[in-house]
Amino acid sequence: MRRALTALAALSVAAALVPAAAQAQTSPRDRQSGQQAEPEQRSRTPRIAPLRRRANAGPCPYVKVLYDAARYVELADDRATIANVGYTGEIEGVSADCEYRESDPIRLDMQILFDLGRGAQATGDRKTYRYWVAVTERNSAVLAKEYFDLPVDFQGQRETSVREERTIVIPRADVSTSGSNFEVLVGFDVTPQMAEFNRSGSRFRVNAGAPQTQTPPSQ
Repeated sequence: MRRALTALAALSVAAALVPAAAQAQTSPRDRQSGQQAEPEQRSRTPRIAPLRRRANAGPCPYVKVLYDAARYVELADDRATIANVGYTGEIEGVSADCEYRESDPIRLDMQILFDLGRGAQATGDRKTYRYWVAVTERNSAVLAKEYFDLPVDFQGQRETSVREERTIVIPRADVSTSGSNFEVLVGFDVTPQMAEFNRSGSRFRVNAGAPQTQTPPSQ
């Protein structure tokens, strides 16, 4: 599942700008249950293994999850009620390491952890999510962006986790170009309505809408 994503040219300027790049951050995870959408309250350490560090000619690019695209929540009729939740997803964390020396391009190895769920409106065990990885000039223009499919088989479960590995290659203009000039953003391919739902701070748990196990009465 390793694939090279090559930026067009180091520090070149593309036509589009990163939307709300200043808000990009690792997405928080709310552990409290509830029937209604709730504001985000706390973060947790990603359940993802650290990558091996290497000696480089300079620092690695910044790697972040874009806040507006950190979660994927399907809502029937765009109504934020528990009964309307379909498939859901959250980027739980990203771990990255890089390698470059002299005038070599930057090789960035990434691990991305996804938590995925099925709500009341989910229609089956299988769902193909889409996510993207973008290389930008830090806080500026997009240099390259690529989309990836994430096929998931829930195998009868209401939630599951998937770890993806990706390798991207970022060319450098010359030996003096540091990795700190670049930023790598990750996010789900979301609709404008999903992005606005995320931006508002409202959310559902990954398993929102799943039937709850009944506790037998005590004797």
